[in-house]
Amino acid sequence: MAKVQYLGTGRRKNAVARVFLTPGTGKITVNTKPVEEYIPHADLRLVINQPFAVTETAGSYDVMVNVNGGGYAGQAGAIRHGIARALLQVDPDFRLSLKRAGLLTRDARMVERKKPGLKKARKASQFSKR
Repeated sequence: MAKVQYLGTGRRKNAVARVFLTPGTGKITVNTKPVEEYIPHADLRLVINQPFAVTETAGSYDVMVNVNGGGYAGQAGAIRHGIARALLQVDPDFRLSLKRAGLLTRDARMVERKKPGLKKARKASQFSKR
């Protein structure tokens, strides 16, 4: 018997997450580790669970995630985006609530590039007359 699985790809900053949803008990695994072990901050774990809270499906799907690139915050945002996209495959009726919560929109904000002659993107060295 084939196992039902829903896929979603999420992106945020430089992080890319491939999310696999299967009907289950709500266990979240990120890169073969439990989410509590992989993402140390509780507020970022709340970010990951936002799509389930919006659609009122908390605890009804097991989540397996492969994520790479970026840091904890970017990866958490990418996982959230991937879960929201996978939930759309589960039930297209979730679209309105996910869209209203802003979970389907890819956050396009990126780090501004460093400019030549400056220390960072906009920070210049202090002006000295002599």
